[in-house]
Amino acid sequence: MPDEAVLPPPDFAERGHWFLTGAGKAISIPGLILFTAHIGFAGLAREAGMTMGQAVFMVLAIWALPGMVVLLGAVMSGAGLVAAAFAVALSSVRLTPMVVALVPELRGPRTNRLTLYLLAHFIAVTSWVIALQTVRDVPRDLRTSYYFGLGSSLVLVNMVVVWLFYLVAEDLPPVVAAGLFLLTPMYFLTSLWGAAREQAGHMAMVFGLVLGPLLHVFVPGLDLLGAGLIGGGLAYGAHLYQDRRK
Repeated sequence: MPDEAVLPPPDFAERGHWFLTGAGKAISIPGLILFTAHIGFAGLAREAGMTMGQAVFMVLAIWALPGMVVLLGAVMSGAGLVAAAFAVALSSVRLTPMVVALVPELRGPRTNRLTLYLLAHFIAVTSWVIALQTVRDVPRDLRTSYYFGLGSSLVLVNMVVVWLFYLVAEDLPPVVAAGLFLLTPMYFLTSLWGAAREQAGHMAMVFGLVLGPLLHVFVPGLDLLGAGLIGGGLAYGAHLYQDRRK
């Protein structure tokens, strides 16, 4: 078999095929749950005083529900521009391990860095989970086209969802909007549990679930960060201990 590096570059038809294949993966259970969560976000954005254009632009520019909610909270609390930007940046740090895990899977023999920088913008939990489950079935030289189709479709569809439901947000009961919004973290938890390849991943999630509420009582501003660091550290330590025993 010839070396992958000397194969001719994919043509437009091949890239178009895999782009559409990736776009089709957006219509899935994870994607539908994300769509419903953005219905709740549309109501929250309207309540916060955002215009429809601002709410839709947030989906495009931030593309991560927690970061969007953090920005709305900063706006509603009267925080300044620098403080709001810093809060959103901190909320997005959690995506760094996902980028580190996924980008090597997307990189092909001819992939340039600019393409990877662009695709990194689309990395959020839903696209990350879908990509990790499917990207290895895609030819390596076409994975960037596949993921661009997946990520861009999720963004565009959710921009339309926010636009449509912003118009009818007044007629949506607050309890329903909140319930739709909470579907996303519930799905994320179950998906990450199923996608964990080692027992340490399960342990980290259990530690985080226990520590999160406790730390929220004592250090509410650092609860998420503390639960991640402490829970992840304990899980990693337990993993090393089990390896040594073997």
